[in-house]
Amino acid sequence: MREEIINLLMKSGKTGIEKLIAHMDHEGFFDAPCSGDHHLAKEGGLAEHSLNVYRLMCELDETFKAGINDGSLMICGLLHDLGKMGDHHKPNYVPNILKTTGKQSDKKPFETNKELLYIPHEIRSVAIAERFISLTEEEEFAIIYHNGMYSDLKYSYSGKETPLSMILHFADMWASRVTEV
Repeated sequence: MREEIINLLMKSGKTGIEKLIAHMDHEGFFDAPCSGDHHLAKEGGLAEHSLNVYRLMCELDETFKAGINDGSLMICGLLHDLGKMGDHHKPNYVPNILKTTGKQSDKKPFETNKELLYIPHEIRSVAIAERFISLTEEEEFAIIYHNGMYSDLKYSYSGKETPLSMILHFADMWASRVTEV
């Protein structure tokens, strides 16, 4: 998965992508879980989810004949949850060790890192990406609003959807609620 994601990101044509990939490696993107106890709450789950979303976005773009730029599909699909890897050398998810047994929980294997200040992962994703690459306005918008009406930002998104943001949102929802359960 790591090599496939790197190859796709390199094809995006973004200046600075090599530095972003190095940062992703350093911060643990390829090993991070995607959630604490829902979809792909396992080592490498974030990378797996990101590939799933990218692939679904490509299928939806083709089906809907939306004509979205391949680079935008790659960037949004692969980086929409970038903030879930964590930031400032702190992982977003840490093992959820039960006090009663001293072992990692089977029901909820990971919990949100209490040492990392809370910033919604959508916003953190854009902030991290833009330290290294330039996002288009539409890419920023799609990543920030990729959780649609399930986000803290839901009311500011309603009625302002774009083809890219809708395809990203639907691909993310389908992957997390259907493909990855």
